[in-house]
Amino acid sequence: MHKKTNVLIIGGGPSAIVAAITAKKRHKDKKVTVIRNFEKALIPCGIPYIFGSLESVEQNLIPDKVLLANDIELIIDEVILINQTKKTVHTKTGVFFSYEKLIIATGSLPIQVPIEGVNLPGVYEIRKDVAYLKMLKEKLLKTERVVIIGGGFIGIEMADEINKMGKKVTIVEALPHCLEMAFDEEFCIEMEEKLRQKNIEIKTNTKVIKIIGESKVEKVLLSNKEEISADAIILAIGAVPNTKLAQEAGLEINKKGAVVVNEYMKTSDDDIFAIGDCAQKTDFFTKERITTMLASTATSEARIAGLNVYNLQIIRQNKGTIGIFSTSINELSLAAAGLIEKAALKNHFDIVIGEAIATDKHPGALPNMFKTKVKLIFSKHSGTILGGQISGGVPIGEMINIVGLAIQNQLTISDLVTMQIGTHPLLTASPIAYPIIGATQNALSKIHIE
Repeated sequence: MHKKTNVLIIGGGPSAIVAAITAKKRHKDKKVTVIRNFEKALIPCGIPYIFGSLESVEQNLIPDKVLLANDIELIIDEVILINQTKKTVHTKTGVFFSYEKLIIATGSLPIQVPIEGVNLPGVYEIRKDVAYLKMLKEKLLKTERVVIIGGGFIGIEMADEINKMGKKVTIVEALPHCLEMAFDEEFCIEMEEKLRQKNIEIKTNTKVIKIIGESKVEKVLLSNKEEISADAIILAIGAVPNTKLAQEAGLEINKKGAVVVNEYMKTSDDDIFAIGDCAQKTDFFTKERITTMLASTATSEARIAGLNVYNLQIIRQNKGTIGIFSTSINELSLAAAGLIEKAALKNHFDIVIGEAIATDKHPGALPNMFKTKVKLIFSKHSGTILGGQISGGVPIGEMINIVGLAIQNQLTISDLVTMQIGTHPLLTASPIAYPIIGATQNALSKIHIE
């Protein structure tokens, strides 16, 4: 069977959805079609919460109506071939689609780890698969001791949620601290303390070198010779770009396994774009290739691709990936954007640091108050903001977006210290001690700005 469409999108995650909606709103006369190889679409960042905070996997789904309401065709099928020359896509059921423009949003796959015993029953990955996650939740309900390999965002969030199920949880992290890749040490320590308060064990500076068991998982052996009993093991050590289709189609792939794209998200083929986890990322500051995989980053790329799919415009460029992260455990929230201190120093930036602490309500005696700590990184010579980290309560999830926008627009100490803000006793810190401005003032006191 042969079908025709104008804009064809392969994938069904957040980036595919946003690209489809953006393209359709920009080009109302064009037919937009999304093909995905799964029946139901998950909210990727919500996966950990299936195991503790939510009652079921179904509560973590993206409804198809977001596509259908925008007059976007949705096809449930698996793409098995992309033909660049003929501008066609072939599916497993024998249908082939002709397209004018193609957007690849095939996401990522869990990293395959070379650990002895990794194939034993009781070892699980974090997959974006409804049936698999249902099975995993059922298995975990029958366990007592769970070891999570990896202390990044997904690792600590899975630990917290499985802990809510009443299970004994241990995190094993090869680096000196959990979240080490995203935060400076003082923020990592703050989060680790919160995890330990919930009786979650943390083993850092060590690796799982062997998974031991006869017919199923029984324990793990660490590189420090320690053994930990386990009924289940969760692999939370990251993901790799899912680029098999793109590679087989002859598109250029970089050394990190991602589809090479330019600032408009266009691939080596003028009529094919790639977005999200499968697409190349370029660091905002160093312009080096990086592997940031975030739904927020993916949807930003999706908007750029959707807007540029027919007509390229310079105001719709991707100027580089900033990397804006956040997480929340045991009432402590952490967030980061741009360069952290150790990354700035590693890349030989001459920096000045500004820090401030303030309550997130005013007066501080109001109920449900949290202390907010802000650490900002500035270029010592130009005063340009390079990065920021925040710890505190729920409001920091939006505060970090202020920092991210400031980085994206290369604002300076002078811009931020005179930033106009809105405040309210129940909603924000005091206008006298707003912590982003306070941290900027602290940095300003350390340098001379003309």
